[in-house]
Amino acid sequence: MTQPKVALVTGASRGAGAGIARGFGELGYTVYVTGRTVTPGDAKGWDGSVLPGTVAETAQEVTRLGGKGIPVVCDHADDDAVARVFAQIAEEQGRLDVLVNNAAYMHHQLIQQMPFWEKELDAQKILDVGLRSAYVASWHAARMMVAQGSGIIAMTSSFGATCYMHGPAYGAQKAGLDKLAHDMAHDFAGTGVAAVSLWLGPQITERSKIALQTNPEQYAGFLEMAENPEFSAHVIAAIDQAANREDLSGQTLIVAEIAKELGVTDRGNERPSHRAMLGSPRPKNPAAVY
Repeated sequence: MTQPKVALVTGASRGAGAGIARGFGELGYTVYVTGRTVTPGDAKGWDGSVLPGTVAETAQEVTRLGGKGIPVVCDHADDDAVARVFAQIAEEQGRLDVLVNNAAYMHHQLIQQMPFWEKELDAQKILDVGLRSAYVASWHAARMMVAQGSGIIAMTSSFGATCYMHGPAYGAQKAGLDKLAHDMAHDFAGTGVAAVSLWLGPQITERSKIALQTNPEQYAGFLEMAENPEFSAHVIAAIDQAANREDLSGQTLIVAEIAKELGVTDRGNERPSHRAMLGSPRPKNPAAVY
């Protein structure tokens, strides 16, 4: 009997990470879910309202959908805690097939329209939990994956890597993720391990639903074109199985575009790439962006 693939999705108490974990659950994966939220209501939305979601709840959803969810409380700012996550996966599963680097520090002023110097200095922490943390997790994952001769590391990035979006700290974090994937793929050549960075479209998450309720005019039509976060998990799985997997490794890929190429839909729907709207080309070689 074929063993289920093993995935680790970081920052998956809620939001895109939780949806990606659920998406792997739909595919029958064993999914390790990391995050800091243990008690419902610990996290707040942009308007100060309570956000649902815990690592345990996400893991339960993964299991309900057909996979096996395993919650692990982890602050990705703590390197020792991250090391323990990978030690646990190695002990319990003996392998890791997918790492999705999604954990990121969400400052309460992130989406406020103001110059960066008027925001609190803590807004830069997305460079610690978001960029540096992705490097640390990838370092641990690479040691497992290269030894087994297979695996894929995916970064959840966005168009903010090449256009103004939420300020310089956010943009630098996303651009950094794209470059991490590009250079990791260079080192992975010939090992059987791939690395990609994915530009996600607007996501249907707890925070976006709050934004929709509080600013209905601004978000008119949002749900019609936004992506279910489970969609990204299905796309990552398709990239991992693609005939041109080696060519895709190292690329920054727009989820909606590569999904169309690989025949993946979001609940039967194709999603717009938003590339034309933002004027950002799909970079075949992300190194040219920097």
